[in-house]
Amino acid sequence: MLIQEIIAVLENMAPPVLQEQYDNAGLITGNAHWQCHGIVCTLDATELVVQEAIAKKCNLIIAHHPIIFTGLKKITGKNYVEQTIIAAIKNDIAIYAIHTNLDNMLQGVNSKMADAIGIQNRSVLLPKPRQLKKLFTYVPVEHTGALQEALFMAGAGTIGNYSECSFTVTGTGSFKGNAASNPVYGKKEIKTILPENKVEFIFPAWLETKILSALKKNHPYEEVAFEIISLDNYHAELGTGLVGELPKAMNEKQFLQHIQKQFNVSVIRHTPLLKKKVKKVGLCGGAGSFLISNALAAKVDIFITADIKYHEFFDANSSMVIADIGHWESEQFTVDLIFEEIRQKFPNFAVLKSKVTTNPVRYFVGTF
Repeated sequence: MLIQEIIAVLENMAPPVLQEQYDNAGLITGNAHWQCHGIVCTLDATELVVQEAIAKKCNLIIAHHPIIFTGLKKITGKNYVEQTIIAAIKNDIAIYAIHTNLDNMLQGVNSKMADAIGIQNRSVLLPKPRQLKKLFTYVPVEHTGALQEALFMAGAGTIGNYSECSFTVTGTGSFKGNAASNPVYGKKEIKTILPENKVEFIFPAWLETKILSALKKNHPYEEVAFEIISLDNYHAELGTGLVGELPKAMNEKQFLQHIQKQFNVSVIRHTPLLKKKVKKVGLCGGAGSFLISNALAAKVDIFITADIKYHEFFDANSSMVIADIGHWESEQFTVDLIFEEIRQKFPNFAVLKSKVTTNPVRYFVGTF
């Protein structure tokens, strides 16, 4: 199996175009055309993880966080990033990062947090704009069904929990081919009038090339008439953060104890408790302070995230509880998400979860 085949699964799971501008998701070291001998899934690709991959005879590391965020002008081994890159290149280890593109999927990083907590009725906290397009095309009536099926197979026509969505209206089309044309209906240089259907489909913007390929391959006309427009509608499953509800309300201390147990954390930094029940929960794996205003607007009872700064805790404004459980702690289940996706697609392939705990933060809990 080629590494490229693994990458195709990952990029179908979380398209790279969904990553944020500052990010560096994708193949960082190695060659997509190498044969893949085994995979190690991890939150961070560190030198210890590279050594683990070597020991287990795996030549692909799939990490959530990119080991390189900004350009490297020199690679001398002066820090952990350069040391990791040197070790990977010397040993022909490919490193692939699937980062904010996975954060921006409703069924991504935050869904694993929600699974651990038991959150229901989930939706995106901050939808990502301009990720939908609409295709209009015109097709002879008798070819409509076959063309619809081909476009559905290519990814068109999915809206939330519904698939194979389209709209059709019947009208009359006209055309006249020139001397070089080869019309399927009528004759060249003679105007043809034909009953046609105008068919409309919504599709994710990143599938445009695939959608157009399917359209042209399966449309009967020599020249296919179509239009594509960008939509301001939000994609129901794309965006940052997650909001949902607990099956049953809990008091704040009980809920914090629940989080502590589910995420195996020794310390939770939080704002003052408000002495009210927790029912509606907002969350964001990793650094989520930029979503505080969105959590407030959603009227959540508690917002769970990481990397909150001192002054950002004030932004809770005594309207909700902010709970900082730690960056690594909040994203730890992402490894399971990646592992499960690869194992599902390639059940007989060597896919491992790293045994290296890459969390660089330690907590001292004791008395002086």
